[in-house]
Amino acid sequence: MIEIKDLHISYGEEVALQNVNLHIEKNTTCAIIGPSGCGKTTLLYAMAGLIKSNKGEIFINNQKLINVRKNTGVILQDYGLLPWKTVWDNVSFTLLARDISKHNARNKVENILKDLGIYEYKNKYPGELSGGQKQRVAIARTLALEPDLLLMDEPSSALDAMTKEHIQNIILNIYQQKPTTLITITHNIEEAVFLGQKIVIMGKAEIIHIMDNPYFGKENLRENIDFYRFCLEVRKWISEDI
Repeated sequence: MIEIKDLHISYGEEVALQNVNLHIEKNTTCAIIGPSGCGKTTLLYAMAGLIKSNKGEIFINNQKLINVRKNTGVILQDYGLLPWKTVWDNVSFTLLARDISKHNARNKVENILKDLGIYEYKNKYPGELSGGQKQRVAIARTLALEPDLLLMDEPSSALDAMTKEHIQNIILNIYQQKPTTLITITHNIEEAVFLGQKIVIMGKAEIIHIMDNPYFGKENLRENIDFYRFCLEVRKWISEDI
């Protein structure tokens, strides 16, 4: 699905990424974790086609990435919701912009808002919602487009602990019901282990280690001591790099 070859990105004299190579299989999940400023978000923006590389290439479905892909969905930290539009309109306008009929858009928006438990907020504006509700609206808007690649930048960073776990459960449930290629950028070790089949650990501007997660998707994972042991393994790699 994704093949990154010798990627190098810099902002002036500051090197954001250097010699990054990464392979991600179709319909799998990958969590990219590392300290602040290590280049995680730059890597995600590059995969989204929002940042051009100085050197190297990115291939998605064997096609070289040149610009933003129609079938790539992106969920950003600040949710990206339009404050003057209701929940319903925030989700539906992306469909209508792609010439989907109002009837089909209405059915799709209604179903996805119900699936995410936010149908009752359909007439509210973003300013009237909690952080967790806003995040579900952002997820709904992206999923309505049925992307084959979903990129998430710190999807639960601004949320309290319980809401954070709830959003993580929703994301995992969405993936299990309809697998897609899912990439999550996070600085939270537990989130990375919960959502990532593959965990990519970054140091300054580069990948320092890649781990396969044997516990991904197991029932009641957070109640399993092996989950926390694996979190400690991930922490060890991050701590050694710092």
